Amino acid sequence: MTDFRIGVDLGGTKTEVILLNGNSQELFRTRIPTVRDDYAATLRDIAGLVAQAEAAAGKADIPVGIGIPGTISRKTGFVKNANSTWLNGKPFQKDLSAHLDRDVKVTNDANCLAVSEATDGAGRDHDLVFAGILGTGCGAGVAYKGQPIVGPNGVAGEWGHNSLPWTHDAELEARPCYCGKSGCQETFLSGTGLCKSYEMATGLKLTGHEIAERAAKEEIHARQVLDAYFDQLARGLAAVINIMDPDIIVLGGGASNIAEIYTAVPQLLSHYVFGFECDTPIVQAVHGDSSGVRGAAWLNPL
Repeated sequence: MTDFRIGVDLGGTKTEVILLNGNSQELFRTRIPTVRDDYAATLRDIAGLVAQAEAAAGKADIPVGIGIPGTISRKTGFVKNANSTWLNGKPFQKDLSAHLDRDVKVTNDANCLAVSEATDGAGRDHDLVFAGILGTGCGAGVAYKGQPIVGPNGVAGEWGHNSLPWTHDAELEARPCYCGKSGCQETFLSGTGLCKSYEMATGLKLTGHEIAERAAKEEIHARQVLDAYFDQLARGLAAVINIMDPDIIVLGGGASNIAEIYTAVPQLLSHYVFGFECDTPIVQAVHGDSSGVRGAAWLNPL
């Protein structure tokens, strides 16, 4: 295969571009710091990165896909729900297509994770892939047969902003979320949420990696917090299974590197899934933090 695809991942701190060929081989990749609070500069920077990728390919007019920390409203065509707030209310897809003189596919960055892992990652042999991000926040995307499911409201897979199931009201109220509600799964299941749990238990601020290390050494508070986190994650994923019963669940983000997740959580799922049985595989993303930009490239199928 000689077909090329370009993917762009517009993150809060970096903007990355990748060039893939039809065999899913990476031919070029580079990243630059994300310019903040400057919409016009964002468009120019992305156009510049695409030009670099095309120069590496020796070919112009290559299909481009981009993942953003938000979604495109079907009603207005404008960006909404982006934590890169300078994108909100802007016709980003239309403007970028004009800059590049071609139609550009745009979707949420979590959808790009799902597409990447469904195409040539951990979910490649499965039709329905749910991909959750356990990072600074807690997002998710859904892919069916390698294509993202976005939904009419553009919020399919917005897993993190539902209340954590089977949780006491007092626990929910103790976890205010930036979205204006309390007790969102993001406040428990993100890497930030795990660190908050340890701080609430001990008064100490540690990273997720440090908490996992202490738990492995049987430090009592770390062990208790991590075991509670596994149970919370099982509850959150059980709700996903009860609604959509995906073929596989793929996890990315910093907290997904906690190896014990993949032994502890599957054993807990059957306590919460309707019918008290569950064989849904839970696996780590194969491409790690590269999945977002790779998935963006695959938004344009061969």
